[in-house]
Amino acid sequence: MNQVAYDGCRRIILCLTVLALCVAASSAMADDVQATWPTKTHYRYAEINGRRIFYREAGDPNSPTILLLHGYPSSSHTYRELIPLLSGRFHVIAPDNLGSGYSDHPDPDKTIYTFDLLADHVSGLIDHLKIDQYVLYMQDFGAPVGYRVMLKDPKRVRGIIAQNANAYLEGMTDQKQAFFRNAQEDRSPEHVASLYKHVSDEAIKYKQYLRDVPDDRRDTMSPDTWTHDLAFLRTESDRKIQVQLFQDYYSNLLAYPKWQAFLRKNKPPTLLVWGKNDPVFMASGAEAYLRDVPDAKLHLIDAGHFAVEERPVVIAQHIVRFMESDLK
Repeated sequence: MNQVAYDGCRRIILCLTVLALCVAASSAMADDVQATWPTKTHYRYAEINGRRIFYREAGDPNSPTILLLHGYPSSSHTYRELIPLLSGRFHVIAPDNLGSGYSDHPDPDKTIYTFDLLADHVSGLIDHLKIDQYVLYMQDFGAPVGYRVMLKDPKRVRGIIAQNANAYLEGMTDQKQAFFRNAQEDRSPEHVASLYKHVSDEAIKYKQYLRDVPDDRRDTMSPDTWTHDLAFLRTESDRKIQVQLFQDYYSNLLAYPKWQAFLRKNKPPTLLVWGKNDPVFMASGAEAYLRDVPDAKLHLIDAGHFAVEERPVVIAQHIVRFMESDLK
């Protein structure tokens, strides 16, 4: 073989080798993209304890399940951006509490709303969907619902993700503690009437969603947030549901020692992704978790009470790392 032919063969072999490597890399990249690409979110109902409970579901049911519990004054709508960021890897379920969002809203004159009642319906949904194990994401009202659910059947809990989800008095201002105590103890017409100020249009928009957000970042907060919530707070009956939950909230503070004992005993893998700019459910509440679960992963995020609205990608990144390392 002459030199020209030899060099030609070398070039052909080199090209074929490069082509094979490119095909392999492309295939690996395709597999990786396929593994993390969002799945379609489904919008479903289940009959639980004679009532219709709405929930969003996405991802492969054979993958690890993450149960997302929403806070006040929202619904599963609060997770509309987070769900697609997780659904390529995990099975995600996000229910609306009884009396919130698209779930049934029984008449509060006939049904007294308590956190026990909400938790019973979430537990019923878990049973209905035959979820054997799950990781629980809790925010705001999601904590008192979530701890009740976990205490009912601790063996199902693979891990906890707490985002501005109090279980310690250190995380709540004295003023807010007094607010909830007074809401429970003072049932005078005048005081009850004052509670309705907290479910007004202005309170939901400015004292909830925009309260913790600097002016130069307010464009990160979708107006869909308060518009959606207020659509479900239009009637006197709907507002009364939330007022009744205010009146029951102090029972959660009294239950904190029980929840802390659960954490100490079970030491569940725990991720704390906390909006550090929240002036009511403060960062000290996240740090307090470390007393009972010292191995918890703590991340204080530059966000407020609704951190998942401000920083969904950052929170999703922390969740993926937690799920793929701490829960292996």
